[in-house]
Amino acid sequence: MPAETVVLLPGTASDENFVRFVFAEPLSQVGAVLTAPRVRTVADRVEALDNAWTGHPIVVGGVSLGAHVAARWAAGNPDKCAGLVLALPAWTGPAGDAPAALAARVSARVVADQGLETALAGTTGWLRDELSRAWRGYGDQLVPHLEEASASEAPTLDELRSLRVPTGIVGCTDDPVHPIEVAREWADALPRAVLTTTTLDAYPHALGRAVQAWRRARD
Repeated sequence: MPAETVVLLPGTASDENFVRFVFAEPLSQVGAVLTAPRVRTVADRVEALDNAWTGHPIVVGGVSLGAHVAARWAAGNPDKCAGLVLALPAWTGPAGDAPAALAARVSARVVADQGLETALAGTTGWLRDELSRAWRGYGDQLVPHLEEASASEAPTLDELRSLRVPTGIVGCTDDPVHPIEVAREWADALPRAVLTTTTLDAYPHALGRAVQAWRRARD
């Protein structure tokens, strides 16, 4: 039997390299294969999922914005989705003033007005390295994408309740940008969800725990 393919999408202004870094090994450990498409806009993310479906239900998911897009796609295509692997959902329904949406708007303004280096100045460690690489890869698309992501729709609770596929979710108990309350809300709404948690000091590898949570939900 061929290995199961899992299609995962990056978060806001992140990229396929980060997705591979976090999820390739956890998926290989459970006999699954990662597909991490190169995307930039929200529409790119939706199109990547549409293109990944070849007639058989697929497992989809992603990080933050990627999780939002994947869950909404699954709700709109229930016959095409076999499962969900979701990391750090940031809000439910309209973005409003969710912390992650506000952070994206602020970053867009700083990059536009003061430049990329100023926007990166307050970051350190692996996060600075990651943002420096990924944001440069967006080029002129960075500011429009940050603005687009900050106003994008996450799935509603009713959409989540309609998803009766095995779902693994990882949330962070001390990440102010991705409140753990959102991950818990999603887990409560999804009929077959298993929630696992991590902390900021375990980032980014611990996001791969969503894979084991998905397997537990499936088994």
